Amino acid sequence: MNPSALTTSTADATTYALVAKAIHYLQCNVRRQPSLSDLASHLDVSESTLQRAFSAFAGVSPKRFLQFHTKEHAKALLLDSADVLTAALEAGLSGPGRLHALMISTEAMTPGEIGRGGRDVVLRYAYAETPLGQVLAACTPRGLAFLGFVEPQQEAAAMADLRARWPAASLIEDAGVADMTAQVFAGWRSDRPLHLVLAGTNFQIKVWEALLAIPEGHLASYTQLARAVGRPDAVRAVASAVGRNPLSVLIPCHRVIRESGTLGGYHWGLARKGALIALESARRERFAQVA
Repeated sequence: MNPSALTTSTADATTYALVAKAIHYLQCNVRRQPSLSDLASHLDVSESTLQRAFSAFAGVSPKRFLQFHTKEHAKALLLDSADVLTAALEAGLSGPGRLHALMISTEAMTPGEIGRGGRDVVLRYAYAETPLGQVLAACTPRGLAFLGFVEPQQEAAAMADLRARWPAASLIEDAGVADMTAQVFAGWRSDRPLHLVLAGTNFQIKVWEALLAIPEGHLASYTQLARAVGRPDAVRAVASAVGRNPLSVLIPCHRVIRESGTLGGYHWGLARKGALIALESARRERFAQVA
């Protein structure tokens, strides 16, 4: 794996920081529905600068983003996705693994490797900034093994999460790993496959593979997902496996919500889950208009 070509420019970093602040403010003020002028004033930038930066990342204006960030939209999207999901989940569970708009391949750790807690495994890790906040990423020589969001001033908690999943692995900080996150948050611009290494039980991995089959801009319910993995009677167990997903965004656990339209749980915060759904809805709308 050679992520060195996937660097994030200073301009990108500045845009990411501005978009992150804008999304945070919008989420905190959804009910008030702030205008572009209100948002620009709060961020101390011009309206044109803000509109350009936000649209470059989200594909829509801040106002349209707010419209996607509602329970009503989530419920409508869930209903709209039902027929698509049935076919997508069935194909994804038996297909060759060409998933998302980028080819993603997966490899499961063996039970023996998991039982050893990652002993003899070297995990290279780094923190990186994204439009949705800081992330901690870690990879083995075989592929990316962890991608988790980090709350402000909570780096120690994020590292504890990583260590709990790989208790016996050797951890080495490597700034090069941070560059890999640019591939994840730049609209899947790379045409190179991204390999994921999954450490979980057979059941968890089956659920994670089903998540990979949910197309961007669509949602599934926990009940639909349980049916897709052949365990319609195990909705709680499926939800637990969803919550243990080690690779945020890449394994899209944020695309699973309750049938009522409420978001349910999310290991990295419900506000971020809502933002991811809204952003993917925006991209789906934009691509539909182009088509």
